[in-house]
Amino acid sequence: QVQLVESGGGSVQAGGSLRLSCAGSGYTFSRACMGWFRRAPGKEREEIASISSGGWTRYADCARGRFTISRDHAEKMLYLQMNRLKPADTAMYYCAADLACSGQYTWGQGTQVTVSS
Repeated sequence: QVQLVESGGGSVQAGGSLRLSCAGSGYTFSRACMGWFRRAPGKEREEIASISSGGWTRYADCARGRFTISRDHAEKMLYLQMNRLKPADTAMYYCAADLACSGQYTWGQGTQVTVSS
């Protein structure tokens, strides 16, 4: 059974940084496409960044240049380094695994990020 456990969220002032982590288990981590999504209050969940099994990355416009997605196959961990945070980044952040790289995601429970001005 696929399990994804996020950590690293919290409260930070604008301009600060956070590093989100996600521990994956129950599947072959190294073969899966992985991603980070977020849902802000009153908005739909949106994709922030994704990374293929081979390390190819893609970023949403709101994340490009400020956020970095990475993965550690040996530790079965996914990361999201977030710098220069803005109040608009306040949201619940979710780790997601796409086992077949087909756009079908399994979600974690999420970790809250709150950025104050």
